[in-house]
Amino acid sequence: MFALLPLAAIVLFLLFASLRVLNEYERGVIFRLGRVIGAKGPGLILLFPVIDRMTKVSLRTFAMDVPNQDVITRDNVSIKVNAVVYFRVIDPIKAILEVEDYMYATSQISQTTLRSVCGGVELDEILAHRDKVNEQVQSILDQHAGPWGIKVANVELKYIDLPQEMQRAMAKQAEAERERRAKIINAEGEFQAAARLAQAAEIIAVRPEALQLRYLQTMREMAAESHAATILPIPLDFIRAFFHVPGHGGQDGKNLVPNAAPLNTAFAAKTETSVQDTTQDGDA
Repeated sequence: MFALLPLAAIVLFLLFASLRVLNEYERGVIFRLGRVIGAKGPGLILLFPVIDRMTKVSLRTFAMDVPNQDVITRDNVSIKVNAVVYFRVIDPIKAILEVEDYMYATSQISQTTLRSVCGGVELDEILAHRDKVNEQVQSILDQHAGPWGIKVANVELKYIDLPQEMQRAMAKQAEAERERRAKIINAEGEFQAAARLAQAAEIIAVRPEALQLRYLQTMREMAAESHAATILPIPLDFIRAFFHVPGHGGQDGKNLVPNAAPLNTAFAAKTETSVQDTTQDGDA
């Protein structure tokens, strides 16, 4: 009986050594005598000691940081770009068999793809249409990493480092664009104001009473202000009533100054007499 105790201990040890527990997000690729027999998990699995070997693979999404890459864009601007790549393993067997280290391989292909894509577009497109660049990088990475059993979920450009000279040039460009917009808005305002004034003039020409109403409104606004003196404008029609003489200006009131024609005739006769006297004195 005592001779069976060592044998029982060995059996229990081998039994416990052959048991493996895999989490919900893990899969185990089983190699039996060097050949893959499948991927197992999650939960409790049994391995044959000595002849079975297991490699764990996580199915969770990895967030891998792509370091700064020196890139020369299509318009010959030197920039530094870094990004983050989100990917996960969808086929554990391919991830183990097709590539030696799928994490390192994905990192290297991400760096080269980021440099090639950013080098084929202009700087303005990278800054203004970053989503398109992200989609293009993601599509290329997905094509290359697909045979490895990896699915690239998303790619995001994190930071774009521009030279100081380019930053100053872009600041000047933005300032000039703002000034252009301000001038256009000012011109549009002047145009609309002129159009409204023309419409108001047409209304006043048809309805002269509107000018009197505007005059009263102006007086009310001036009276509301706390000024020591108030200037009251006098309508032009009110002044014309004092200078209009029937028979001289007619109904239209063009001749505003009475006896203007006799005054002009007398002034002309006096000027002619003065010229004649000056001529006679010169002859004498």
